Amino acid sequence: MDGRNTTAVTYFILTGLSEYPRAQIIFFCLLLVSYLVILLGNSLILFLIHYDSRLHTPMYFFLSNLSFLDICYTSSSVPQIIINCLARISTISLGECLAQMCIGLYLGVVECLLLAVMAYDRYVAIGDPLRYSVRMSPQLCALLAVGTWVSAFLLTVVPTLATPLEFCGHHIINHFFCEVLAVIKLACNDLRLNKLLMMATSSLTLLAPFAFILASYGRILGAVLKIRSAEGRKKAFSTCSSHLTVVVIFYGTAIAMYMMPQDKTSRDQDKLVSLLYCVVTPMLNPLIYSLRNKDVKEALRKLQGEKKVP
Repeated sequence: MDGRNTTAVTYFILTGLSEYPRAQIIFFCLLLVSYLVILLGNSLILFLIHYDSRLHTPMYFFLSNLSFLDICYTSSSVPQIIINCLARISTISLGECLAQMCIGLYLGVVECLLLAVMAYDRYVAIGDPLRYSVRMSPQLCALLAVGTWVSAFLLTVVPTLATPLEFCGHHIINHFFCEVLAVIKLACNDLRLNKLLMMATSSLTLLAPFAFILASYGRILGAVLKIRSAEGRKKAFSTCSSHLTVVVIFYGTAIAMYMMPQDKTSRDQDKLVSLLYCVVTPMLNPLIYSLRNKDVKEALRKLQGEKKVP
């Protein structure tokens, strides 16, 4: 290996906030609260959609997929980060690290594609309301949902397995968890093919869906402006505002991480940015959709009312 240390790596050390021991306790508390909010909030959304028949529509079908996805996404890394906050030295085996990297990347791409599908659903609902139930049939909704999970697998897991990484010597990851960009910087094999595949995947899973979402909202804006009544325009905008808020937060941070030039070493700011899309966004999703969505609030009031009945 041209004079480099060729000792085989069997484990990694995650630095996290080890340089700031006092901040670890505060970080532990904040992360624990955030994770509980994610679990409880998204579980509540799933329950309400299943419980209230008025929410059995394509929009809430995709929202239930998003809530389930957010629970899985955060559970793939956040519990370990919480535990590591209490450890003097945070270690993870090579196999566990690569598995966490693949699962996190896969679920993140699923969310990218699912948000694009949700934008299409909103476009059909506003642009062609009379044929909405026909165009967004249960069969098509199921096909789109399954398609996002399968497409993400083909775009992430398959290329990752086809181009394995080799590690020899460096085993300190400057991150909270095995995030793909932090891990790949420690690989000692030729990464030209890996980086080429990553750039292609990032374009297909970030730029292309984001462009599709922008185009969808451009069409939605045109359809809304044709609505004569102010009340109708307000209602149309309200059905899109929650989704658009989630899109801006998630895609903004993900594009900043994966589409910008990368240094050879991991930076502390990269760790903080990654927390925005793997913790903050899943935590805000149920809050955004419940606080800004009239149907969800009515379903919650209905549930509370039935509980008060003796």
